[in-house]
Amino acid sequence: MSAKITADTVREWGRRYSNWGRWGPDDELGALNFITPERVLTAVALPRRGQVISCGLNFDHKGPQTGVGGRHNPIHVMLQDGGDVLAGAQDGIPGGFRYADDAVTMPLQCGTQWDALAHVFYDEKMYNDRDIRLVTSRGAKKNGIEAAKNGVVGRGVLLDIPRYYSELWLENGFTIGPELLDTCAEAEGVTIESGDIVLVRTGMMTRCLSEGSWDGYCGGPAPGLSVHCAAWLYDREVAAVCTDTWGIEVLPNETEDCFQPLHMISLRNTGVLFGEIFHMDALAEACAEDLRYSFLFAGPPLPITGAVGSPINPLAIR
Repeated sequence: MSAKITADTVREWGRRYSNWGRWGPDDELGALNFITPERVLTAVALPRRGQVISCGLNFDHKGPQTGVGGRHNPIHVMLQDGGDVLAGAQDGIPGGFRYADDAVTMPLQCGTQWDALAHVFYDEKMYNDRDIRLVTSRGAKKNGIEAAKNGVVGRGVLLDIPRYYSELWLENGFTIGPELLDTCAEAEGVTIESGDIVLVRTGMMTRCLSEGSWDGYCGGPAPGLSVHCAAWLYDREVAAVCTDTWGIEVLPNETEDCFQPLHMISLRNTGVLFGEIFHMDALAEACAEDLRYSFLFAGPPLPITGAVGSPINPLAIR
């Protein structure tokens, strides 16, 4: 991994690890195509305990956002509450029926979320050779998150990197390369298979929650995947990759002349769905308890038409 990686390298690897046209010119699913009906049925047979574990962070004002990129934490407001009832605002409703209603305002990428295939582009192109002019102020006409509305359901695999090192978390800037992913999987007794949804735990969220501070979480130095993992994701036909960090990749990036190179290759060219800000601690404890690191995973996005991301509550079923 010593050779210098430049923007030109990223473009070369983008061409090398491209799935454009693999499933036809109309495809908007990308690597999710690897989750075949047969793979779903295999995944459904995995649970042994009937244990359901959320990998989602609660959506509230305590979330990780600090305004970077214009993202803020969810703003939850009540439209009708108990005070309205007591004030007589609902007295016109017959029979004693009363109710509460609420609303939430939030960026779609402010918490546990998927990046849609319309989220990232370069050289005026996004996944499957589509023009970025298809993404307007009204949303994405192609590659929007609603293309995945039938669910991101399949075999999930947790690669718990800190536990592999007997650590609570990885240090900022720790680079997770493909060899480490394979070594960790081997130590856990799992093999990455076509169509897998791979959850890579760094422990960064564990550290932030333990210290009671999100300082630096959004866009600051972080452990994460190396850009060299682009080949690993492509060769193993991974459908989706998720981490407990803000942006999947190691920060600072390994490239000085382009930002988030793994996004540029694996999301734009390979079509791998990216899941960010996952809360994996409960799942990590459960997997370590019975030494079983594969499970049924269900993480369908909200089918928001034209959205380039979606909040989710991903579930691991064991």
